[in-house]
Amino acid sequence: MSADDPEKSPRLAPHQQLQQWLDSTRHTRTPVALADYDALFDELAAAHAGTDDPRGAMARVDDAARLRALAAARTGRSISLAWPVDTHAGPDNARPALHHMTDLGDVEAPEPSCHKDFLGIDYHGKATTHLDAACHIGYRGRLYGGVEARSAMSASGSSWASVDALADGVLLRGVLLDVPAVRGVDWLEPGTALHPGDVAEAAAAHGVQVQPGDAVLVHTGHARRRRRLGAWDSGAASAGLHVDAVRPLLDAGAVLLGSDGDTDVRPSPVAELHSPVHALSLTATGTPLLDNLDLEALADACAEAGRRTFTLLVAPLVVRGGTGSPVNPLAVL
Repeated sequence: MSADDPEKSPRLAPHQQLQQWLDSTRHTRTPVALADYDALFDELAAAHAGTDDPRGAMARVDDAARLRALAAARTGRSISLAWPVDTHAGPDNARPALHHMTDLGDVEAPEPSCHKDFLGIDYHGKATTHLDAACHIGYRGRLYGGVEARSAMSASGSSWASVDALADGVLLRGVLLDVPAVRGVDWLEPGTALHPGDVAEAAAAHGVQVQPGDAVLVHTGHARRRRRLGAWDSGAASAGLHVDAVRPLLDAGAVLLGSDGDTDVRPSPVAELHSPVHALSLTATGTPLLDNLDLEALADACAEAGRRTFTLLVAPLVVRGGTGSPVNPLAVL
């Protein structure tokens, strides 16, 4: 169970529940002044300056690194990390996906019958598993690499660092940091911020070390909590990384970050910014993000296998100018 037993908690209105979660986790969200955040952003951007590669951090992944990633698989067991496409509105799904049939075998010639459907997804949100390309987030008018956002963006998409730069796919060694398992709870309450010490504690408990070229996936128990207690406005409150946890992961060599939330702790510890971790990762360093993963099956499988490393495969759609893509990431143990 979580630290607070939901079966014994009083029934509260949604806004009361939200305030209760925020009050209980406030001590973990150490406030960050905007000036201090900007200094961190500039330091990370300077460390990744001078690149003209639209792949961002993924440019550091060569064939040898991909072969090392393949070697992380031992049993061949494959696990999807994606949520099902959600066509129903909810507190965390303000723009549901559209899915309908366009041919029920009654449009084309009768034999063989043909069945077709349409799918439309406004995927940047809290309900769809997706990959964020580097161009997804701008800060102070600039995209990754210092490119002016206004000049790169148009109604056709982005001319710089768009998702089609990753058309060859993402093949990395994955590292799962299972924080609820380390703490002996089912999930972290919405609003819980993870600092460098929390990340280091999870890595040490699992006996893993982040290496250059790794993808780091942070399990907070978001999906388990949602299934058991129902959806909530995760844009207002969700567990995730504090801004001070980003640099240690990138310094260790991580080239992709992901979580079962959207990596950022919410509410933001930087009062002026809604998604500060997104800006540090995507804009300052060109490190793509995987948002809204379902990590429950992977967490269980890793616990059963006694290891938290695996081969991670992500194949985004090739959308020219796209700011990201819905994806079905696969973890192969």
